[in-house]
Amino acid sequence: MQARAGFADVSGTRLHYDLAGAGRPLVLIHGFSLDSRLWDDQFAAFAQRHLVLRYDLRGFGRSAPPGGEPYAHADDLRALLEHLGVGPVVLLGLSLGGGIAIDFALEHPDLTGSLIPVDAMLGGYRMSVAWDASVRPIWRRGRAGDLEGARAGWLDHPLFAPIRERPAAARFTRMVADYSGWHWLNRDPERLADPPAIQRLDRIGAPALVVVGERDLPDFRAIADLLAQRIPGARLAVLPGVGHLPNLEGPERFNDTIAPFLDGL
Repeated sequence: MQARAGFADVSGTRLHYDLAGAGRPLVLIHGFSLDSRLWDDQFAAFAQRHLVLRYDLRGFGRSAPPGGEPYAHADDLRALLEHLGVGPVVLLGLSLGGGIAIDFALEHPDLTGSLIPVDAMLGGYRMSVAWDASVRPIWRRGRAGDLEGARAGWLDHPLFAPIRERPAAARFTRMVADYSGWHWLNRDPERLADPPAIQRLDRIGAPALVVVGERDLPDFRAIADLLAQRIPGARLAVLPGVGHLPNLEGPERFNDTIAPFLDGL
């Protein structure tokens, strides 16, 4: 497989990307504190039948950090697709990346062929009191300039208990160690969608497969159920024995779940 890597100066920033394969375009969008290496077990596998694009979100991996101007991840992705001449696309996003994929499907339906949110965040969803209490100390350390304290608290968060039991824990830890911590240390000028996605899910017209790990935290299980209920025609796949990072925790099962949906489009 020949992969093409590069940087795109788009949307007022610089985004790092990898592109490989041929066929229906598939975009892989990583989660918070991670980068495009999250998809190492999917990139080559899916590139056998698809044109696969993975990239580092603004502020993560090798992409540039946010500046002072407001921005939206969905607009960054649209600019990247236009730069590469790619689209419409299948959107496969995990956690933060899942929320971005949902926003993109709503903001840019012309470029959205289908949607696969995995253990996704959801704009406008009110996270539980328990979740807020668990992450507040992490962000407090970051705002105080204690980057290593924030990183340690994040790595030890219950969200990642399942991955800590797996061999892929080393890969996960390496990505978090490489994360600059920009969002912990700074106020992010990200422009959130208005109205939020939770109020517009019934407007998504693309075929959707909602994926969630059986062992993920209750908030993310609830979001998955909500997505499956409100996105017209959406299917729900609950992956047994895995948590918030199912593509790392059980890559073969994950790929075997995604592939039939892709092949049936």
